[in-house]
Amino acid sequence: MMTTLKPVVIAGAGPTGLMCALALRAQDIPVVLLEAEEALTHDLRAGSFHPPTLEMMAPYGITERMHESGIKVRHWQIRNRPGDLVAEFDLDLLRDVTPYPYRLHLEQHRLTPIQLDLLRQEGGAEIHFGHSVKGFTRHADGVTVTTGGPSGDRRFEASWLIGADGGRSVVRKGLGVEFEGFTWPELFVVASTPYDFGAHGFAYNCYIADPVEFGALFKVPDAGPPGLWRLAYPVNPHEADEVLLSEERVEAALQRVLPKHGAYDIRYKSTYRVHQRVAASFRSGRVLLAGDAAHLNNPLGGFGLNSGIHDAVNLCEKLGRHWRGEGEHLLDLYSRQRRFATIEQVQAMSIRNKRMMEERDPAVQRRHLEEMVAVATDPDKARAHLLNTSMILGLKRASEVI
Repeated sequence: MMTTLKPVVIAGAGPTGLMCALALRAQDIPVVLLEAEEALTHDLRAGSFHPPTLEMMAPYGITERMHESGIKVRHWQIRNRPGDLVAEFDLDLLRDVTPYPYRLHLEQHRLTPIQLDLLRQEGGAEIHFGHSVKGFTRHADGVTVTTGGPSGDRRFEASWLIGADGGRSVVRKGLGVEFEGFTWPELFVVASTPYDFGAHGFAYNCYIADPVEFGALFKVPDAGPPGLWRLAYPVNPHEADEVLLSEERVEAALQRVLPKHGAYDIRYKSTYRVHQRVAASFRSGRVLLAGDAAHLNNPLGGFGLNSGIHDAVNLCEKLGRHWRGEGEHLLDLYSRQRRFATIEQVQAMSIRNKRMMEERDPAVQRRHLEEMVAVATDPDKARAHLLNTSMILGLKRASEVI
């Protein structure tokens, strides 16, 4: 066992940071969790969980709790704007390789309270809200972390620091690690309505191809039935939010997906930018990066939140082994494996998905969609596609990195 008794300090109480805390406490490793906000954040974007992510969270009791209100999504679709081409994939084709042959839809802001509750039940973790990480100093045997907040500055001594503090990560910036990649030119709007698209043939998870305005549509449970359908679509980044989020503009976007009599009941609407970036390394000495602090991608495919959970489980398994006496090389292996998975799977697939959805040449786009319909209707090809898009194949390949 390591001679130090200093805890592992985790910056960020989002899904990745909370997953790290749970995974470390399950190994009886002391944890200090620091969150800049005064409470858990109410994120309206992420909410689709792939089979291997559900498998990873199951040992901690998270997956069982998620099923209490989550929506099982066995089928997902790629469709074009006229609606005459629909490639529908059935995740039940994976029933022999996973106990969860479906996606589970549950909003991120309903996942984090489950994680926090289980962490408090586990005990042994210091949890500090309203503590924003301002900086840190590295030493030979640890890290001193400085936070700011309403009660003033504080210092925390850590054996290791995990930066799970989001895309604007103070920890990553403090390391000076390059955040390689780019920002997509479009701004995106996400809007939610209780109107039932499912009654019109839409699967609970759809990607809609269109040369002018592609989109992603999926259903989330909300506070209970009938749930909400959430549409994300690109808009002109040079227009003001008050224009992009006006009732007329959001209504028009929903009507383009499914024309209907009468206006849609729009419950939530917001804008956000999409980045495609990966940190040059996920480790620098005794400081480690995970989740959005380490990588960002566009939402087409639902990979971002899932890959953050994958980071946390991989990292904490290796950090636990080091804590019990194995070498620090394990943390370099974490960086190599998860960076490989991010670049080779998450980044590649999310970029490919976006480019197929937004293809400007109608003939080229139609050819791509016809190919996807052919894949979806061939069980062997569909299974191979699902192994890839469900992140199962990418995780297997990453585990082989040495």
